[in-house]
Amino acid sequence: MAGDQPRERLPAPPPLPARWVDMRPVVAIGTSLWFLAYCGLLVARYGYQAVTGIWLPTCLAGWVLGLIGTGIMYWQRAAGRRGSRSAQTRLIERQSSNRLFG
Repeated sequence: MAGDQPRERLPAPPPLPARWVDMRPVVAIGTSLWFLAYCGLLVARYGYQAVTGIWLPTCLAGWVLGLIGTGIMYWQRAAGRRGSRSAQTRLIERQSSNRLFG
């Protein structure tokens, strides 16, 4: 039967390029978009008396959480550089070739 034969192991996939796994551009762009939306809603609400509903606090929360996430991301990278045991592993070697945001 075909199920009795041992299966061959597939080779491990090659690692992704550093620019595809680097989260800094994603976080920076996302945080910037939340900030721009918040500013736009502030202008709409106080400049044109528009009703923004729940969107104004939602954009503020998105912006603040993006800033917190950016701080945590750089904190983890700094811990990885100094060799802390609690740092996430392999952060530095994967992202060292992409110097766009840091």
